Amino acid sequence: MDKQEMLNKGQEALTPFETQNIITFVKNLTLKGAMENPWIIGIFAILVFYAVIKRSKAVLAFLFAVVSIALLIRFTLPTGGGDELSLSSTLPFAFGGLVIGGFLIYFLFIKSE
Repeated sequence: MDKQEMLNKGQEALTPFETQNIITFVKNLTLKGAMENPWIIGIFAILVFYAVIKRSKAVLAFLFAVVSIALLIRFTLPTGGGDELSLSSTLPFAFGGLVIGGFLIYFLFIKSE
């Protein structure tokens, strides 16, 4: 196998990781799709394992933030045909974000071990 063949095989293997493919994947990703995707579940499982074993507050805070923001978006912002935001959907999102931010500030900066 010569050098050009190896480069072509490497390029074919890395094609799914091109920027445009990743952006398209993230744009089309739903909460249900994320919970069924083995890559995302595997990454979160590795992060949880690392955070528990190393007792890393930063990693645990990151995992909490990602999961809670995903759930906050899923349950407070409108989906489907309506593209306009109303006060009834924006207020729970804003206060939920404040609660999440307050918890993260308390957990990372105020609480000591």
